[in-house]
Amino acid sequence: MRADEPFLVRHADVIFALKTFAASMLALVIAFAMDLPRPYWAMATVYITSQPLAGATSSKAFFRVMGTLVGATMTVALVPNLVDAPELLCLAIALWVGLCLYLSLLDGTPRSYVFMLAGYTVALIGFPSVSEPGAIFDTAVARVEEISLGIICASLVSTIVFPRSVAPAVANRVDAWLSDAQRLSQAVLLRQGTSETRRGRRLKLATDIVEIDTLSTYLAYDRLTDRNAVTGLGEIRLRMLMLLPVIASLEDRLAALGEEALRRQPELKRLLEDLAQWIASDVGVRQPAEPIRAMIAERQAVLDDSASWERIITTSLLLRLRELVDLSHDCRVLSEAIAKSRNVSTLDLAFRSEAGAAPVRHRDRGLALWSAAGAATAILICCAFWIGTGWPDGASAPMMAAVACSFFAAQDEPARFIRSFGLWSLVAIVVVAIYLFALVPAISHIEVLIVALAPTFLLYGFLIGRPATAGTGMALAANTATLLALQSTYSADFASYANSAVAFFVGVVIAELVTRIARGVGAEWVAHRLVLSSWKTLAVAAERRGKHDRAEFAGLMLHRLGLLVQRIAFLSESDRHDADSLVQLRIGINIIDLRRARYGLAATTIAVIDDMLDQLAIACRSHAGGGMPTELLTSVDRALAKAVTDPNDNAREDALIGLVGIRRGLFPDAPAYRLTITHNF
Repeated sequence: MRADEPFLVRHADVIFALKTFAASMLALVIAFAMDLPRPYWAMATVYITSQPLAGATSSKAFFRVMGTLVGATMTVALVPNLVDAPELLCLAIALWVGLCLYLSLLDGTPRSYVFMLAGYTVALIGFPSVSEPGAIFDTAVARVEEISLGIICASLVSTIVFPRSVAPAVANRVDAWLSDAQRLSQAVLLRQGTSETRRGRRLKLATDIVEIDTLSTYLAYDRLTDRNAVTGLGEIRLRMLMLLPVIASLEDRLAALGEEALRRQPELKRLLEDLAQWIASDVGVRQPAEPIRAMIAERQAVLDDSASWERIITTSLLLRLRELVDLSHDCRVLSEAIAKSRNVSTLDLAFRSEAGAAPVRHRDRGLALWSAAGAATAILICCAFWIGTGWPDGASAPMMAAVACSFFAAQDEPARFIRSFGLWSLVAIVVVAIYLFALVPAISHIEVLIVALAPTFLLYGFLIGRPATAGTGMALAANTATLLALQSTYSADFASYANSAVAFFVGVVIAELVTRIARGVGAEWVAHRLVLSSWKTLAVAAERRGKHDRAEFAGLMLHRLGLLVQRIAFLSESDRHDADSLVQLRIGINIIDLRRARYGLAATTIAVIDDMLDQLAIACRSHAGGGMPTELLTSVDRALAKAVTDPNDNAREDALIGLVGIRRGLFPDAPAYRLTITHNF
């Protein structure tokens, strides 16, 4: 915590705790006044919905309303029609929860909360209502009213009382990221530090991008944010995504040239030093980008059948330098525009949006299906135990199994998180017992009740406001508010409470056990699937013959890279090297650029390149680690030999650059390409 930070930032967790408690008490008092049947749901919803940033709260609130409406509607459709066939009703609810969880995991954005909530809302409303199916409509409407009331109170307090906008948080993270990228660019251009140091910086940048991307999704729901800032941050994000592969490509090309080649080209070495100085300069003193672009253009040489490997590598390096200049220029211009609330559509941006990265996300359908099947199975086991034993209060078991399985399915090791949730639920059960049977019976005024609740729920809010303890605070707050079940009249019964608490805990335990079986694999398995998915995506990129999918590919691979970096410790040495060098991403972008260049080449050249791409696709689909087959290197060199003799100047250069990138990505340790092989074809 820095002393120069604003008061609201330095004490954000304390302020959040006070705001959330105030909103929850406001919701509870209004629910009492409206005579809602379960006013405690309004109170619990405040804690479930509230987030430290206003945009995140608004986003979660909106999606919670939508999910609750869908879930309540489905409950009204299922329970009255299937209540006379309890086994069939349990199966229908379990399948519905599984389907919604599957869709939620595939979506992977904040919008996924709609699907998840639509699923377990049916369990929350449906299972406790099987004894009174005739009142299911009234119960569903009341639940929507209670949850909506909690959401309204949480949103109002979040946006009116000391609101914290998402935009400054995103802008600060973006500025820090760009500063780190600037330092990495300098280190690469000047060959400073070790390769391990630069690799570590690259991994950190990749991880930070995923976090910034997640935070940025709340901008659209932040009413405190200027629309120009939202648009500007979106434009910067696209350029941030492309900066990483450009910097990695620069480091690779410089390594391919070597210091000896740079000594033979003093003008190129001076260009690298000037560019490093230009990137590091402050906003007020930075020179325009045009002189740097002119220096790069002066070093460009025409590539023909007499071009040496060193000249081809140098040309590829210069093109990446030009991209670095354009990206750096755009990020600086956009940052200034955001700071001054200018309309970014009027800016003269250099980097084409089509060459950027589209917001495409990785989806693991197999993992989502296993998680959904685990949730459905846990619910059915709880239902079988409930029906088989005739347990009057057993409805809480399948209800909590649905909640626990849904909440933590997106984690690498969900069983571990469910276990933690269960342990903190035990703490909540004890806390609630103290309130219900020691404190609440002596309270007869709402003001005294609020004072009694304050210490506990202020602590919960404080825990939620701190990232390291947010999960713990959420489990305690939601479970305590729900189990406390505050009503307008006191009617607690210890036997009934004990039964419900035991069923509550049994549901969590069964959810953990089933999840441990269904998702017994951990981060290592997930990381391995991410690597295999990337190789399959490369195969698809090599097989397709269309154009204009570079942005989509880059967005997908960068999102997958960010997920992979979080699990880098579980990768094999070769896969770890591929990840931290952005090998697959760089290869894929070069494949797409090469396919685009095909359309201007001679038919004989296209045939050789297509044959190489087909071999590349086969190799990627069957890749299981280690090096690529040497036959593929021969095929790449054959395509290079054919491309250098192609009569179309522009297409020839584009094809050569793409082939160089593929060769360097797949075979970084291979001997330099020799032009003499052209005489064999």
